[in-house]
Amino acid sequence: MADPARARKMADRIKEIVARRLDKGIRDPRLGFVTITDVKVTGDLQHASVFYTVYGTDEERADSAAALKAATGMLRTEVGRNITARLTPSLEFILDAIPENAQHIEELLREARERDAETSKTASTAQYAGESDPYVKPREADEE
Repeated sequence: MADPARARKMADRIKEIVARRLDKGIRDPRLGFVTITDVKVTGDLQHASVFYTVYGTDEERADSAAALKAATGMLRTEVGRNITARLTPSLEFILDAIPENAQHIEELLREARERDAETSKTASTAQYAGESDPYVKPREADEE
């Protein structure tokens, strides 16, 4: 088990190397506008999960996933040349759901704001169901 600080450093380095290589370009026309969002390295430094997002449609996401899968060997070679580790970790590309989650949260917040507005509008015109002072008070004796 490696030091967690070393694993974080290696993850940052792998993120930088893969992003730079994708920026230079890969000769695969299927690769779309890909952004590397995060890299997680296992404790033994043998496996790296590379999280990415793709700007575009679902078809472009699928094409980019296929292009990254095809380029995994080349990207692993690039990582092996640029890190100072005895073994080069295997790479796994995982589509990051951050944009979809953020959009879902925005929709939920919008819906909550609308419901709050409706509730405050209803509360402003609300009246008591019974008397305005519902608490029981002692009876006053009738003066006869």
